Amino acid sequence: MKSLNPRNPIYMMSDSGARGNASNFTQLAGMRGLMANPAGRIIELPIKSSFREGLTVLEYFISTHGARKGLADTALKTADSGYLTRRLVDVAQDVIIREEDCGTDRGLTVSSVKEGTEMIEPLIDRLIGRTAFQDVIHPETKSLIVAKNGFISEDTAKEIIEAGIEEVLIRTVFTCNTKHGGACKKCYGRNLATGQEVEVGEAVGIIAAQSIGEPGTQLTMRTFHTGGGVAGSDITQGLPRIQEIFEARNPKGQAVISEIFGTIQDVTDVKDKQEVVVQGTIEAKTYSVPYGSRLKVAVGDEVVAGQPLTEGSIDPKQLLKVQGVDGVQTYLLKEVQKVYRMQGVEIGDKHVEVMVRQMLRKIRVADNGDTDVLPGSLMEIHQFRNANKQALLTGGQPAVGRPVLLGITKASLETDSFLSAASFQETTRVLTDAAIKGKRDELLGLKENVIIGKLVPAGTGMQRYRQIQEKLNVDPAKVIEEKDSEELIQ
Repeated sequence: MKSLNPRNPIYMMSDSGARGNASNFTQLAGMRGLMANPAGRIIELPIKSSFREGLTVLEYFISTHGARKGLADTALKTADSGYLTRRLVDVAQDVIIREEDCGTDRGLTVSSVKEGTEMIEPLIDRLIGRTAFQDVIHPETKSLIVAKNGFISEDTAKEIIEAGIEEVLIRTVFTCNTKHGGACKKCYGRNLATGQEVEVGEAVGIIAAQSIGEPGTQLTMRTFHTGGGVAGSDITQGLPRIQEIFEARNPKGQAVISEIFGTIQDVTDVKDKQEVVVQGTIEAKTYSVPYGSRLKVAVGDEVVAGQPLTEGSIDPKQLLKVQGVDGVQTYLLKEVQKVYRMQGVEIGDKHVEVMVRQMLRKIRVADNGDTDVLPGSLMEIHQFRNANKQALLTGGQPAVGRPVLLGITKASLETDSFLSAASFQETTRVLTDAAIKGKRDELLGLKENVIIGKLVPAGTGMQRYRQIQEKLNVDPAKVIEEKDSEELIQ
């Protein structure tokens, strides 16, 4: 392609990004290559002709598989993508910017996202429009690039990259302490729709849901075959992978992960599987790897808790047990970005952060201590913290709980608002459950207010904007005088 005349019409079409790519070029003048049948298996008869030479009848009919699959995919994808958007909207509809600053004492360390040697998302993309959690100092000149709680603009982000800084601690929705599932201005940062700092009252949950759901139609529906001739080695990509992540399902082609820090001591073949022994500081753990799975580690390698030992996708629920909330948040964010960026779709991190936070907003109570919470029940994090605060103030024992990862459908149904849950799915069950438990809806989200016909608590519908009255800055008498004099001149 480099040897082509820059004025070549086909080269111009591809180079400008208007239509086509290198693979389409090859098919025009080189060889069409191998085709896959509707089941996804490769047909072993390659199409040797190019479009320029013309295809034989058999070659033409072999190549029609692809065209038919493309059309079928498009029809199915639209429905799937629409349903994904609906579920995302439902889980995040109550995420509204509720205050200026939540005063959190935790941040998120961000660096560029890589998969092996391939760059998925550069650091600069992750910094623009965010708030610094602490002062960012130039490593050599020791000058201040951005102060604590300072806004990182395009120029500031460029300066950070040029200074050779590879990790920055920023404010994020993940660690925001705003109550009732909202977020604060500092943790959210810039509104990507306007390019300005986000306003209090902005419905960022809806924006996030639509920003993730809408490009879903651009993702492929296909399950790519990775080769190696092993059943189950298909790595899910495109829209099915996005659904797999957001529904927190056990992934197809699951990777085996290490639960401890240690060294790979031994890899042995046992019947139809392999056994990998990880020697920790106190104990050794043996992991069974299905035969045919490709190992990512060798004897003598050091591994950390949560590191995959084989190729494939990690089960996020398992990762939550091993690495905790921070580890699973980072993993889910990276996985979603990987799928979209591989298809050439760019989505802001903060949209994914809003969704992942909604999936992790519940805690399962293990021991209630001296609080009045029920052991085994699911609770919102801020309610759990409030109960513990009350117990500590009275000198009692706080409750103990474990964070739970819920898929977006389950998270929508487990919300505190029964009106919102009932308008989503399983209406009879939700309403019966609410009636039995005598539930009370605080009407904090958008849906529940729409249902009962109240103003939505977003934008100018927020309490803080309701009492505002417009005032004239000029004297009305003066305006009338000026108008009269203008009429006289005319």
